[in-house]
Amino acid sequence: MTKKGWIDISQPLSSDIAHWPGDTPFSYETAFTKEQTGSVNIGRITTSLHTGTHVDAPFHFNDEGEKIIDLDIELYIGTALVIDVSGYDHVDAEVLRGFDLEGVERVLLKTAVPNNPEVFPERISELAADMADYLGSKGVRLLGVDVPSVDPLDSKDMETHHALYRNGIHILENIMLDDVEEGNYELIALPLPIKGADGSPVRAVIRPL
Repeated sequence: MTKKGWIDISQPLSSDIAHWPGDTPFSYETAFTKEQTGSVNIGRITTSLHTGTHVDAPFHFNDEGEKIIDLDIELYIGTALVIDVSGYDHVDAEVLRGFDLEGVERVLLKTAVPNNPEVFPERISELAADMADYLGSKGVRLLGVDVPSVDPLDSKDMETHHALYRNGIHILENIMLDDVEEGNYELIALPLPIKGADGSPVRAVIRPL
């Protein structure tokens, strides 16, 4: 049975969270203790903007693309449809035609990859670039996925990223949908207003409609 309240679909950030090979791992420390300051504890984090649940700004893969601070925050607030594509290793426009996407602005894909924030996957389901044209034709503006990328993990051309961008579709990655049923939800996944940034961590939550 679907929970009725808000459901956190974010990966918890900790020193154990997986990160892209070669990228900056997440770390947290209490930089100054209350004993040291006489009044408060003060924490400090170090992280890649693409560790854990996060959104990509177009600048991530396009030097001329918008940065996080330039994006409309309403992209990340509103109704979303969770669809289960875990039965497919290759997700393309033909697969998505099997779902009713009329009037849907945000699509969250539940793939076959288990959500384990502490393990970076060796492979992920292939999300074909041709699905971008189909999603765009339906008026979709945001695509969320439960894997680190919408492209193959070794991709250099970032074909699906670029195809989504051409269709005005923005990207939310590393959401956790293992225990989420298909259906319509309200989504909040706000990025931080980081000037000049190519992405941002988010606290993504959904609530059944």
